[in-house]
Amino acid sequence: MGKQPVKLKAVVYALSPFQQKIMPGLWKDLPGKIHHKVSENWISATLLLGPLIGVHQYVQYFQEKEKLEHRY
Repeated sequence: MGKQPVKLKAVVYALSPFQQKIMPGLWKDLPGKIHHKVSENWISATLLLGPLIGVHQYVQYFQEKEKLEHRY
């Protein structure tokens, strides 16, 4: 009982070069889509960005305080 090679058919998917109406749908009503995403996810964005901005401001404050420490 040896192994016998099996021929496989490959399936290739491609877009027709004559079909030009694919990309415009992405840009259609772009401000509306952005507004929808922001209004849907503003709580998650706030919970993500709030601590990041707070830590960044604390680090900037601490570094500035460290720079001015030698003056006293």
